Amino acid sequence: MRGPVIVPMAFAPSSARVLLLMLLSTAIIAAACLLSNASARPADNDGSDTSRLHTGQEIYQAACVACHGPDGSGAPKTMVGFEKPATFPNFSECDQTAPEYTRDWKAVIRDGGPARGFSEIMPAFGDVFTPEQIDRLAEYLRSLCGKKDKERTWPPGELNLPRAMVTEKAFPEDEVVLTTSVAAKGAPGVTNDITYEYRIDGRNQLEVALPVSSLHRDTGGYDTGIGDLALGLKHVFFWNLDAAGRRGSIFAVQSEIVLPTGNSSKGFGTGEATLGVFGSYDVLLPQSTFLQFQAGGDFPRHTQTTPNDVFARSAFGASFSGGGGFSRQWSPMLELVADRNLQTGATTNWDLVPQFQVTLNTRQHIRADLAYRLALNNTAGRANEVMFYFLWDWFDGGLFEGW
Repeated sequence: MRGPVIVPMAFAPSSARVLLLMLLSTAIIAAACLLSNASARPADNDGSDTSRLHTGQEIYQAACVACHGPDGSGAPKTMVGFEKPATFPNFSECDQTAPEYTRDWKAVIRDGGPARGFSEIMPAFGDVFTPEQIDRLAEYLRSLCGKKDKERTWPPGELNLPRAMVTEKAFPEDEVVLTTSVAAKGAPGVTNDITYEYRIDGRNQLEVALPVSSLHRDTGGYDTGIGDLALGLKHVFFWNLDAAGRRGSIFAVQSEIVLPTGNSSKGFGTGEATLGVFGSYDVLLPQSTFLQFQAGGDFPRHTQTTPNDVFARSAFGASFSGGGGFSRQWSPMLELVADRNLQTGATTNWDLVPQFQVTLNTRQHIRADLAYRLALNNTAGRANEVMFYFLWDWFDGGLFEGW
């Protein structure tokens, strides 16, 4: 019996040679892809592949550079292979990153984009990197903006403390705030203040505020109208923050002019152009506690009818939130407010304002605050007030985004 016939490769039919060459090439390409994926993959869930990554830059190069680019400005669309969402960050630009909290950066790295209402394109790395590695990565991402910000123009988001009901904070913002005050006793009345804030650059903020009030007439019914329009400009003079991001302070001064746009005969405004100025000093303390101070005065053009007025305000509070995933941030606060006009014989009015602020959506750029303003003295001519505000940080997204 004849054995199998072995045909040397050189003498095999041409179709068989082509088939063998194709199979060999395919095997080589598959092996190369497997090796490439193994080296590019940030880690297995057991963390064995990431134990060699010690610095934030090493972690960034291993896990982030493919999408976010070598300098944090984002890789070209031809390389990432997907349509970048509107929220895709440019880490090298301070206006996009400096106002944010480092804790939120860590939450997105750990739990993925949906953890803070962003795109699902951003994956979760909580099972890939240790908490210490995530800390180093967040610190490195912060440094990418700092390479352009040599003059330390942009204060970090850790100093962006929760907004108190009455005390103006020092941190410049991009916000729209609607504040409503309702008299709790005495003559009924409702005042709505609409405030628009626009951050010009790292240290400056433009502010426009307009009150709209409904006042009860003695004869019955209500009169509704706008009050005096206020235009303000805030400038941050200094700020500091320790390496751990747990202690720091920020100081700003704001000047404003109040225009007599209201009908003073009906109680809407003073009927006087007024120059106002105040300073704000905020202090970040350990355990997410904070103090805020504000002091200043309002100086009308004619003091015969509208006296000069000075005020001082302070707020103490703390912020609490849960662990991973979406959790609301609760910020109970207590304000002490004092004001006095500079007429002879005038006394100082003291108010106490307990309150709490809460974030409403996943991205945490929509917030609300509920407060009660209690007059501590001179109560005969002053009414207690129930106060509420709705805050929209419009720079972080649309009103209906991030829910």
